[in-house]
Amino acid sequence: MNPLDIALSLAASGVPPLPLRAGKVPFGNCPSCANSACGSRPNMKSPGPCTCPAPCHGWAAATTDPCVINSPTWARAWRDAAAVAYHPGGADLTVVDLDNPAAIAWAVRTLPPTRTVASTRGEHWIYRGAMRSVNAVRDGVDIKSTMAYARWLGTGTGTITALPDVVRALAVKEASTVRPMPQPVSVPALAGGGECPHRTPAYLARGIAMAEQRITEARSAVHATVYRTFLAVLSTHGRCGCLTDTHVARLFTAAQAKGESPRHCTDAWTNARTRLGL
Repeated sequence: MNPLDIALSLAASGVPPLPLRAGKVPFGNCPSCANSACGSRPNMKSPGPCTCPAPCHGWAAATTDPCVINSPTWARAWRDAAAVAYHPGGADLTVVDLDNPAAIAWAVRTLPPTRTVASTRGEHWIYRGAMRSVNAVRDGVDIKSTMAYARWLGTGTGTITALPDVVRALAVKEASTVRPMPQPVSVPALAGGGECPHRTPAYLARGIAMAEQRITEARSAVHATVYRTFLAVLSTHGRCGCLTDTHVARLFTAAQAKGESPRHCTDAWTNARTRLGL
């Protein structure tokens, strides 16, 4: 089956699909919605006020509406799609993504049997019931449910069973894990202050929020993600004087919550400024 036929079949069964491009990532926002200029937030439960008909906004684009999936505005995405994903939480499902043999062995010992789907590196164990999505709850174990997407890899084998408390507890444990408190930082913002002259203050606020999200959701290569995020923020707002110490501190706090030291944050910020000639 081609990606469009798979998507329509999933939608008919109540599972909201979305197209994935090469690299197993969602299609980026269209030019009208780039950098959430439309006012939407990709981490919200719906695309917000945006009326863009294209499959923008990552997992939030997933839908069971066949008219949308089969619309002319989605046609190019399906033609270019490398794979199909779905929003588990939107179908009241949770995927325990097991990325290596050790993770699979742990699941066999610990979790009740359920539907199992082979993945590129391991297996997806699918349970009935939605919960908060959390990455890296154990080595090689991610939980994908609400506000996340999982790649469609086929129907798998076995019968879907109810989401067990042991999986829910993994998310609680991850959320309660004691991490070093972010250290206060004092990094001067660029001179100028005030409103961003090329966009409204809301545009800057959305940009900072998206940058925090990008850092927070990094699963690997945190150093590189922090640097690239700082670079993106500075390339957009670094020359107009709209960034304040408060904005910078929010980015540093997000980075330190992922394990970055204050020194690494300062170095990444300085390197990004240097690269841009600021």
